[in-house]
Amino acid sequence: MKPVAIFRHSSTEGPGYFATYLERKSVPWKLIALDAGEPVPKKARDYAGLAFMGGPMSANDPLPWVPQVLELIREGVRKDVPVIGHCLGGQLMSKALGGSVGPNPVKEIGWGEVRIADNSVAREWFGGVDPFLSFHWHGETFTIPPGGTRIASSAHCANQGFAIGKHLGLQCHVEMTPEMIRTWYAGGRDEIDSCAGPGVQQPEEMEADIDARIADLNHVAERLYERWTMGLAKA
Repeated sequence: MKPVAIFRHSSTEGPGYFATYLERKSVPWKLIALDAGEPVPKKARDYAGLAFMGGPMSANDPLPWVPQVLELIREGVRKDVPVIGHCLGGQLMSKALGGSVGPNPVKEIGWGEVRIADNSVAREWFGGVDPFLSFHWHGETFTIPPGGTRIASSAHCANQGFAIGKHLGLQCHVEMTPEMIRTWYAGGRDEIDSCAGPGVQQPEEMEADIDARIADLNHVAERLYERWTMGLAKA
C-alpha cells in the first residue's frame, strides 16, 4: 500500500494523534516537512491519501509552497485520492476547491464545543457523536466550497468542518495530544494575552482535565479517521 502523505507546515504542528491512528491500523505514512523546505510532490497518486496539518500562517500568505499545495489538493480530488485537512489544512482545502479564507469573528484558542450538523453527510462522518469538546487555535476560517456540505459548527465559528465525498476539511483540531497542547500554550502566551475574548482560554483552562478531554477527543478523531481511511487506495 502506498503511504499517506502528511504535510507539516510548522515544526510544532505535527500529525499528533492522526499518525498514531494510522500506525494502529497499519497504514503507512510519510511526513513531508514543508516547514523544513521539503518540496511539494507533483503527483497525488504517488500516495494513498493526502493529509494537511495546521500552521500559524494564512492560506492567503504569499508563500512559495501555497500555490503548489492548492494544485495538489485539486489534483487529489480530481484523481480520487482522499484529502483531509486540519485547521490550516482545512482552509487550504477550501481555497483550493473554490471557497475562501478570511478572519473569523473572534479568535478561538482552547477547548470549545463543536456541534454536528443535522444532515446525512454529517451523520455519515460522525455517527452518533454530538456534540463534542474539541481543541481550537485559529483566527481565520473557511467558507464551505462549492459541492461541499457543512458538517460541524461552534458558537464562535459557523464552519468547523465540511465534506465532499471522501474528502474532509476541519477547522477544529481533533489530532491533539497533551504534549501538543502544552507546547502550543507555552509558545503562544503572547498571543493569548493579546487577544482576550469569548473564545480564548488561559493555559490553566486548557490544562484542566486534559487527559480525560484528550481521551474523549481521540474517540471522535477515530470515528472521522476511520471513515476517511475507508477511501484510501489499497494498491
